[in-house]
Order: sequence, then structure tokens, then C-alpha cells
Amino acid sequence: RDGLVHISELKNERVGQVTDVINEGDEVKVKVIGMDDRGKVKLSMRVVDQETGEELEDTRPPREPRGDSDGDGDDRPRRRRPRRDAAE
Repeated sequence: RDGLVHISELKNERVGQVTDVINEGDEVKVKVIGMDDRGKVKLSMRVVDQETGEELEDTRPPREPRGDSDGDGDDRPRRRRPRRDAAE
């Protein structure tokens, strides 16, 4: 099965680029945290001690709500195009 470590699961602090933490071919210890809708395994490095392989407590603070959003991650106001007439 294919697995994925999302950038947010690399470390408990913000990661600017994946290659700041890991490179292709590196061997790391991970924890399976779930499955996505395509059947890929979701993995986390941040909850596993990379030296011992022991599971760590999740110390990341919960995320704050981001305000009046429709959930698409884009809080900019929408610009609507004028409707086209059916005759066009």
C-alpha cells in the first residue's frame, strides 16, 4: 500500500519545505493515523520518536477557527461574472 506523510505531520512546528526535514530515500519511523478516501495510508512522523520509534504524546495545540469561511480555504470575497443571455 502507498502511504503519505503530509507536511503538517512531519514535525510539531511549522515546516517551510519538506526537504527541510526529509529527503527522498530517507528511512523514518511513522505511525499510521488513518486512511484517505482513495485508500492511501495517512502517516505521521511527528508523533514518533525518530531515534527509538516510541510513540510520543501529541503536543501540538488545537487549531483556532479561521472565521466565516465556507470551508474551501479561501476567505476572499467571490466575484461573480454577469450571466450570459441564452441567445448568445
